[in-house]
Amino acid sequence: MLSPSLAQEIAGDTTAVIGFNVLITDAEGVVIGSGDSSRVGSFHEASVEVIRTKEPATHTASQAQLLRGVRPGVTLPLVAGGQAVGTVGITGTPAHVRRFGLLVKRQTEILLRESVMLRSRLLAERAAEKLLTDIGSYDPQVIEDDTLVFRAAELGFDLRLRRVAVAFEVTAPYTAARRQGTPHRDMALVRSELLRTVREVFADPQDIVAATALGWIGVLHRFPDRRPMDSLTVDCRRVIDAVRAQDGLAARAGIGEPAASVGGLHDSYQDACEALRLGSRRSDGSCVHPIDGLRVHQILAAVSQSARHRLLESTAADLRAQPDWPALRETITAWCESGFTLVRAATALHVHRNTVVYRMNKIEQLTGRPLRDHRTTTALYLACLADQLGSGTHPGTAGPRPARGTSGTAYP
Repeated sequence: MLSPSLAQEIAGDTTAVIGFNVLITDAEGVVIGSGDSSRVGSFHEASVEVIRTKEPATHTASQAQLLRGVRPGVTLPLVAGGQAVGTVGITGTPAHVRRFGLLVKRQTEILLRESVMLRSRLLAERAAEKLLTDIGSYDPQVIEDDTLVFRAAELGFDLRLRRVAVAFEVTAPYTAARRQGTPHRDMALVRSELLRTVREVFADPQDIVAATALGWIGVLHRFPDRRPMDSLTVDCRRVIDAVRAQDGLAARAGIGEPAASVGGLHDSYQDACEALRLGSRRSDGSCVHPIDGLRVHQILAAVSQSARHRLLESTAADLRAQPDWPALRETITAWCESGFTLVRAATALHVHRNTVVYRMNKIEQLTGRPLRDHRTTTALYLACLADQLGSGTHPGTAGPRPARGTSGTAYP
């Protein structure tokens, strides 16, 4: 339970403070830490009886000569969970070093408990990471869902509860310092801090939060039936705002749909990652991307790039040749997504409605088709979305990578 590296650090630091040599043994009486490094690895015979009885022992010079590897001083048991896991010894005249014994013992046991807690937390985090990764790459022909349900139950999670998958991407902005070869911030150093930030918002005991790759954090959030989806968007923005306050880091979130089974969670998780990838290509400036607003983009992304290119050429070639094509594209998109209503489209675009009318007239003249014809407008809308998707990943994001053995997109 006490690693040699930690034991050596404790023994060395304590020796320097109290001025008497401190040694620490394991449960077998072997020295694993000592202010006198030459004693590391030797056998300390007095520790065997101390470990057996859990009672301290003192040894004068004459008594120490009769025991292997023992010098005058005091030896005390290190107890964790009611079990003796080693000893701590202080070399010197027993009358002089006895007063330090209890202090050194308690300090060492405190450090030992902290070490055990840290190790336990790290093991729990790795188990959650493995669980989240396995759900992301779930294939019912490879592993039964009951197996994952059982593994989750061992960690205290019930996968049969209604949940929503959320995927966070955290990045450091590209700065002049990075161009010169100096990283803006070492992401590995803030991993635990990012996890803590996410867990402060997603604090339900049933929320599964894990960092599955550097800069990527996944959440399987418990989501009661009556809770509105908009509230989840608000929670994601809270996380993003908190992340942005950490030395200028940037963050985005993708949200899947509710599910209450392993297969459903797999789909929700895939959708959350897809929402991140697709949402980054939209020009609305949003940092939270629910999949339910990107379903059409998702379908178009599944179509070959050449097919999307042919749609653009046959439907919007003249429009794309215009210098104000981005504004025209946004106008078509807003017109369709606002229910073909002028006032709503102007509000969505943050422009006067006369500006919308001007752009619509220009679009109709260039295409030769009225935007009141919903079939024509729908084709233009799909062409605009295809243009947004482009041919590659949006700058600034690596994008989730496909999971091995699946056809969908999984968390890195």
